[in-house]
Amino acid sequence: MASDSWLVVGLGNPGPKYEATRHNVGQMALDVLAERMGAKFSPHKTNSRVAEGRIVPGGPKLILAKSNGYMNTSGGPVSALAKYFGVDPDRVIVLHDELDLPFDSLKLKQGGGHGGHNGLRDIAKALGTPEFLRVRIGIGRPPGQQDPADFVLKPFASGERDTLAVLLEDAADASEMLVTDGLTATQQRFHGGAR
Repeated sequence: MASDSWLVVGLGNPGPKYEATRHNVGQMALDVLAERMGAKFSPHKTNSRVAEGRIVPGGPKLILAKSNGYMNTSGGPVSALAKYFGVDPDRVIVLHDELDLPFDSLKLKQGGGHGGHNGLRDIAKALGTPEFLRVRIGIGRPPGQQDPADFVLKPFASGERDTLAVLLEDAADASEMLVTDGLTATQQRFHGGAR
């Protein structure tokens, strides 16, 4: 068991068609983390792409992973990765889009329900517990009568891109801080006192 390892998973759908969509904001934040660590993603036998590195030399090891499958079937790859690398569910961090948070906000939590998010539902089922950490990246609610299922598969508007860049940096910061400082300290920093 590699006890200093953390599995950090960015949720999204595969392929260029989905790359820039709201649903893939978790994978976008993961790209920021990989870039910071100078790590490159490569294919892994768990039907995912994996990049490994450390935030600081001698610090905990981060295994960054993106499933090659669709969001709703994220559980299998996440569970296989956790087993392969010997990471317990409480050291699994999932970065995902969150409709119930305003765009440009983050919330962190451990455990809880899936709030209708099929990726989270599948991961909780595959891990046998919902007690993994979540970095919930706010994408806001769809305007007007737009179906949330369509909304999450739309790219960010050009006017949102600057804000998005900052939000992704924040999500990467929050992921790093979860590893180094724990959940409570990270919540205090990123929740701005509002719970």
